[in-house]
Amino acid sequence: MPWTDSLNGDSLAWLLSSPTPGVRYPALRDLLDRPADDPDLRAARSEALQHGPAAVILANMQPEGFWVKPGPGYGPKYTSTVWAIQALAQVGMTVDDDPRIATACAYLLDHALAPQGQFSHNGAPGGTFDCLQGNLSWALTALGCADPRLDTAFEWMARTVTGEGMAESSDKKNPMRYTAYKCAPLFACGANNKYPCAWGAAKVMMAFSALPRDRRTPLIDRAVQAGVEFFLGIDPATGAYPTSSGQPPSGDWWKFGFPVYYITDILQIVEALVALGCGADPRLANALQLVRSKQDENGRWL
Repeated sequence: MPWTDSLNGDSLAWLLSSPTPGVRYPALRDLLDRPADDPDLRAARSEALQHGPAAVILANMQPEGFWVKPGPGYGPKYTSTVWAIQALAQVGMTVDDDPRIATACAYLLDHALAPQGQFSHNGAPGGTFDCLQGNLSWALTALGCADPRLDTAFEWMARTVTGEGMAESSDKKNPMRYTAYKCAPLFACGANNKYPCAWGAAKVMMAFSALPRDRRTPLIDRAVQAGVEFFLGIDPATGAYPTSSGQPPSGDWWKFGFPVYYITDILQIVEALVALGCGADPRLANALQLVRSKQDENGRWL
């Protein structure tokens, strides 16, 4: 069944006729699968770079490749380098669209990536956590960054999921060890009382879903499978993943939003799992139905 049959109305035509180039461009690319040399796609991309959100973001970039202030770029939220690069990826830009994007990717890798592959909020290995690691690994991949250091980041991320080759956080002399935040296998996070953090896990799975199949190592494949079982071990539509307080999950699970930074929602879990080939898994059916149920009578989502 074509995916458009599940829509309540012709929202695709509405998106394609939008006066906003930042809407038309990803609709042409991601919903119609137009090739890179398609004239309509090229025109929409060019207009988006001149008048869309990407134009505003890039206009605020410093020539060296950072936003607001030099360094790892985590603060201030949400205008510094880490967030700007995520936003550029989410609005569909790539390094081929503007040379400033490649400069920004290189700057981020130079200042926020620790030697063992940890993306860090402060540049030190201990400043890593899953949501940051996943978000930046996804964003740089989506932007088309081809720096080999990104492979190191993916390998580190996979090891932290499976635990292979990782030492306890107490083993201070071992560079391949867990830390206060990234504290144990399977998405465990110090900020979530050392329980697996599903928000961070969703970012990791989004990153794995963006990695071309021929670049996935056996280690990454094992991490992907562990993540799939983590998310589908409960009904994702319930959002009932572990919380630090033991209380019901955050209401943000059901509030689909854009752009998405360290908070996540059920829509993003569905996006990651479908991209990883789980769209037909019956354990995902309720979450898919939840996404469909949130459209209005015209087939549009808030």
